[in-house]
Amino acid sequence: MAEKFLMPKLSPTMEEGQIARWVKKEGEAFEANETLAEVDTDKATMEMTALSGGTLLKILKQAGDSAALGEAIAIIGNKGEDIASLMSEVSSNGSAKSAPAEHPVEEEQPEQPRPETAVRSNVGDKGRSAPPNGRMIVSPIAARMAADNGVDLRSITGSGPNGRIIKRDIEEALAGGGTAKPTAVKAFTPSTIVGASAYHDEPASKMRQVIASRLAESIGPVPTFYLTVEIEMDNVLATRKQINANLDDDSKISVNDIIIKAAAMALLKHQWVNASYQDKAVRFYEQADIGVAVAIDEGLITPVVRGANLKGLAEISAEVRDLAAKARAKKLQPEEYTGATFSISNLGMMGIKEFTAIINPPEAAIIAVGGANPTPVVRDGQIVVRTVMNVTMSCDHRIVDGATGAKFLQTFKQMLESPAMMLL
Repeated sequence: MAEKFLMPKLSPTMEEGQIARWVKKEGEAFEANETLAEVDTDKATMEMTALSGGTLLKILKQAGDSAALGEAIAIIGNKGEDIASLMSEVSSNGSAKSAPAEHPVEEEQPEQPRPETAVRSNVGDKGRSAPPNGRMIVSPIAARMAADNGVDLRSITGSGPNGRIIKRDIEEALAGGGTAKPTAVKAFTPSTIVGASAYHDEPASKMRQVIASRLAESIGPVPTFYLTVEIEMDNVLATRKQINANLDDDSKISVNDIIIKAAAMALLKHQWVNASYQDKAVRFYEQADIGVAVAIDEGLITPVVRGANLKGLAEISAEVRDLAAKARAKKLQPEEYTGATFSISNLGMMGIKEFTAIINPPEAAIIAVGGANPTPVVRDGQIVVRTVMNVTMSCDHRIVDGATGAKFLQTFKQMLESPAMMLL
């Protein structure tokens, strides 16, 4: 019997999802537990599977469309079933937009699918019949290929749905089968721009929407203060070099792995930093679950190294590499990026000397790690060069007082300047 397929809850914090792409086409059969579509949730792209077999009779929400939990996004059932009554019900209650009768499937699928890019041109397009609203519809991968190869999108006639320019169109243009006009390189090109700049809009991904919401939630109601400390990293660098000399290339540890371990061990000695404010209670955590900020194309996600205080450096290193790879591929499961007790954001490898990070509620603190650089310092009345790293901790003042935060940083500093302290 035909029935509406509703947007499922794919993560603990999900309130709505955005269709990244449909894996199955209209009229295509599927088996139980087979993937029907990929859905962008607040933190990852999740596979949406069927509980039982059937046929995808009608797609109600297209790639790029969002749907609230429990909203109809498709109609499934047995092949050939009459779905007129269901379509009437969907149309009458406004739970889904009417979809075209056919939905051609693009040949390309970028590694991290994103909604189509709508490019509005104010320059004009005399070489092709533009849509009535004056927009060119371009898939993200096609837009990127065109930019990389100097292809004028205005000269391309899209072969995708609704005239969308897709990867195949750019490939044909580059091969000489299209009407692309490569941008010639000139020593000087007179400006012909007389109006406002052209622009394009992209629907904000669920991840970007949640990042915006969570950061606004943090910086407003959370009373935050900051503490900065300088840490000499020469002993850490020597320790890392010694350890890596005995490891193969795929197993070598990073400075950040040692920072994670030091933070985890310091947290066990300062329980108020490894805690969270729960309205009328303070929750203290028995282990150190460290969130490690990873930058991806659509924003920032924080995979969690569970029980980092119990793990050795090699295990932490392997786990961080695995989690970071999953994060960039948007394959993290909810339990892999939620529930940290403390977070680390490291921009040192990007040339940043010092910065402040925003607390990820309900955590009590986060440390922002800058680069480790040779710096002249005074020791025993002599100027010597040491490798110095700046670390700034953002603290939730409802839990962490100034002295509490300072003592934690003292312990953290001691463990990095004397790595053997982590063994105590």
